[in-house]
Amino acid sequence: MNFEFSDEQQQLHDTVSRYLTEQYTFERFRAINASPVGWDRTAWAGLAELGVLALNVPTAQGGLGFGPLETLSVMGACGRSLLLEPFLSSAVIATAALRAVDDAAAAELLTRMASGEAIAVLAHYEPESRFETQWVTTRAKKAGDHYLLDGHKAVVLHAGTADTLLISARIAGEPHDAKGISLFRVPREAQGLTLDVYPTIDGQRAAEVYLKAVQVPVGARLGEEGAALPAIEAALDIGLAALCAEAVGVMQALLDATVAYVQSRQQFGTAIGHFQALQHRIADMLIHLEQARSMSYLAALRCADQNVTERRRALSAAKALIGQSSRFVGQQAVQLHGGMGMTDELIVSHWFKRLTAAQLMFGDSDTHLQRYAALTRS
Repeated sequence: MNFEFSDEQQQLHDTVSRYLTEQYTFERFRAINASPVGWDRTAWAGLAELGVLALNVPTAQGGLGFGPLETLSVMGACGRSLLLEPFLSSAVIATAALRAVDDAAAAELLTRMASGEAIAVLAHYEPESRFETQWVTTRAKKAGDHYLLDGHKAVVLHAGTADTLLISARIAGEPHDAKGISLFRVPREAQGLTLDVYPTIDGQRAAEVYLKAVQVPVGARLGEEGAALPAIEAALDIGLAALCAEAVGVMQALLDATVAYVQSRQQFGTAIGHFQALQHRIADMLIHLEQARSMSYLAALRCADQNVTERRRALSAAKALIGQSSRFVGQQAVQLHGGMGMTDELIVSHWFKRLTAAQLMFGDSDTHLQRYAALTRS
């Protein structure tokens, strides 16, 4: 199988990598990370100017109409640069959710997102869901020409940055039922909507989203009433594949930095990279990285598969293996850098934190191993 990028994909990868390398330096990352808002509008505008935010938006809405493979070609550079802006949450996941809806309001929002004018994020997981996508306790009660939303969404990435939240709420049924879930466009400033914003371990911003009698018009519902779960799950699966590609980009950066360090660090009059024991550890890091890279390709190729069972088996296999590889590569990189590998002043520690956060998003390795086993048995 040919795993090389097409000319167009390679050009996209090179353009984004060059832009982030030049404009989104480690010093700029640290400055943005230390800021109160935790993201940079100038950097977001630069990504919009490159067309990156339009990557997954259909051409009818002014986008490029690309898909998971083009997203994969970009995510590695985002990981290496430790991008704090809401590319994954808005330009990938929320865009995929809106793209699945045949709705004029969704199309208008996609057009604004493609240009960088608007930011939307999906608020779906809840405190007790344990990454089970059908577990929704947030309720939507119809009252005349509007709905009233009540509930709590947990760890919503970049919710404080977004103009619009795409909130899943149950119209009917019990918390574990697959049917009866709808998706609503809710402005961040809506009355009764409260955000508790906090930084995650890797410097990104997330929020607890509380809804208390939040009133939205009937037109704020996206798609058919009570039938939104398949579109939500499809968007989350696309996001999971993109997250895997980002983790591979971070692992590649860690390996490159570690190789450079052991080649320059002197001990007993020679570079420590000449020590056979350390060469073996570097080789093991490379093996884990290449296994993870292959699985990230599998995830990108299968994340839009219409066969839901096979799609989720492939994604769970990828997430489980990449999570294990991330832990190994990250730990080895920190250890080989010595005590300085844990310091805030060295980018290695921040890459390690990004991998730690990525391993927990959408379920950790153990969660996906269990899911893979269950899907295989069925």
